[in-house]
Amino acid sequence: QVRLVESGGGLVQAGGSLRLSCAASGRTFSNYAMGWFRQAPGKEREFVAAISRSGGNTYYADSVKGRFTISRDNAENTVYLQMNSLKPEDTAVYYCAANLPPISYSDYAKRDKYDYWGQGTQVTVSS
Repeated sequence: QVRLVESGGGLVQAGGSLRLSCAASGRTFSNYAMGWFRQAPGKEREFVAAISRSGGNTYYADSVKGRFTISRDNAENTVYLQMNSLKPEDTAVYYCAANLPPISYSDYAKRDKYDYWGQGTQVTVSS
């Protein structure tokens, strides 16, 4: 069992930045690939970014590429999402998720490949 707790959400103006954190506990963090997803009101939960177990490979949705950066600190059992140049359309509840391998390159963006989820943190971007 892995417990995930997100933090760092809030209200920010368009063009601003936020850094989300996801602290993991329970099992060896470095065994898990990690992902960030988001869900806006009335919409399905969508993929944002993912990172491999070692941190050597990262993956992004086209909508955030070049603006968001995912990273992890396996010593601190934490994964981060640095969000820059925020837009109103980035407004959503952001969730981190953990995948127990194996996972292939094409699976990182698929919700059903993740085994554990956090409770989410709200990000609101005002125009």
